[in-house]
Order: sequence, then structure tokens, then C-alpha cells
Amino acid sequence: MIEKNAKVTVVSSKCDFYKPGDVVYFNGPLVDKERSANVCFAAMGAIFHFVYAVRKGLTAEDLGFDELVFQCPDCPEVVEFLIEPQE
Repeated sequence: MIEKNAKVTVVSSKCDFYKPGDVVYFNGPLVDKERSANVCFAAMGAIFHFVYAVRKGLTAEDLGFDELVFQCPDCPEVVEFLIEPQE
């Protein structure tokens, strides 16, 4: 499989750690610390399997979804993340 980079964009947020439009960039398995917003390990832990799938070239449709938008499970505040390949 082709190794790609991925990005996680905050679609909506009521959490103090993220605001809509924040992006976390993945260069392979590593977070690009220079370009990325905060990295909450609870949120990233919950969605990293999907980040990994995107890095390996799978699409939302390959995984049975219309798009890869997921909610953080750690807090009652809603945070939605969009996961996609990094252009």
C-alpha cells in the first residue's frame, strides 16, 4: 500500500482545547508539531485507527462511511473531526 500523510480538521467544537478549523497534520505516524493545533491524546487515540487507514490509502467509502467525521469520546463537549489525506 501507498504511504500517505493525513490531516485531521476540527469541524465543530465545544471543547476548550479545539476550535473549528484547527488542524492536526500527520507526516507518516508522526504529528507535524510545527504546523499542528493542540493534540489531545484522548481524541487522537479514539480516531487514530482511521488516521492510519487514510495514511494507507483507504477512503471513507472503503471503510463503509460517507465521510470520516468522528466525535471525541472523552468529554461531554462535542468535538467533531474530519480525517482526510494531506494534499
